[in-house]
Amino acid sequence: MILDDVTMPEYERGLERSRTVLIPFGSLEEHGAHLPLCTDTLQVVEVCRRVAERTGAHVAPAVAYGVQRSTRNHPGTIGVSTATLRAIALDLVRDFHRHGMRFFVLISGHAGRTHVLTLVDAGEHLLDELPDIAVSVISEYDEVRAAGAGIVAARDDSHAGEIETSRVLHLRPELVKGTSPAEWPDFPEARLVRDKRRHWRGGVWGDPSAASAEKGRRLTELAVERVAALVRELEEYRESPAGGAPAR
Repeated sequence: MILDDVTMPEYERGLERSRTVLIPFGSLEEHGAHLPLCTDTLQVVEVCRRVAERTGAHVAPAVAYGVQRSTRNHPGTIGVSTATLRAIALDLVRDFHRHGMRFFVLISGHAGRTHVLTLVDAGEHLLDELPDIAVSVISEYDEVRAAGAGIVAARDDSHAGEIETSRVLHLRPELVKGTSPAEWPDFPEARLVRDKRRHWRGGVWGDPSAASAEKGRRLTELAVERVAALVRELEEYRESPAGGAPAR
């Protein structure tokens, strides 16, 4: 059920099959000189579509803006505040709940720590507010990086490097414009940095030259398998009798 594409009656009938909705969160963010600004969004949306095919879950339209910290001064990075992201997540879950959904997967293709923790904070609030729901918050990139350790050669690959370049080569090769030099930023250990481009000129964290479409295919498949398993675990989850149980 791709909710962009269904009608009102189809939505109502879909609730009879599943009350799970995946809400993808992406970003409009620089990804070096070779990957599109929508890299995070296109990856997470495709994973959600494939997961829906396997699990029967619904897929909401993507939220294509995220909280940016380390790339906020790079051209093309357009972000929102933590307060805005939190409010969006709260409002979407509340309204999907009002329209019958009970299992919520907030899945982010943007792996920024502040961004993901903002979604976790919203999810924790919603658990207290809506006692009949279950919530998962998934950093899709972190799942890929953990599962793909045997595929990826580069050390400390985090942004626009081997993993993301491989995945975009697999999913949308026409959007890959050459490559970018390998780069690992030199941010200070604890001190906050005002001019982040001084420490991270090219906007790459890893080695794009090690990427391939075949690696991207394997990494994407690993992501789909892992996220599908997490969705099934959420749907099978039950609170203790004292805490109530989400309705299916």
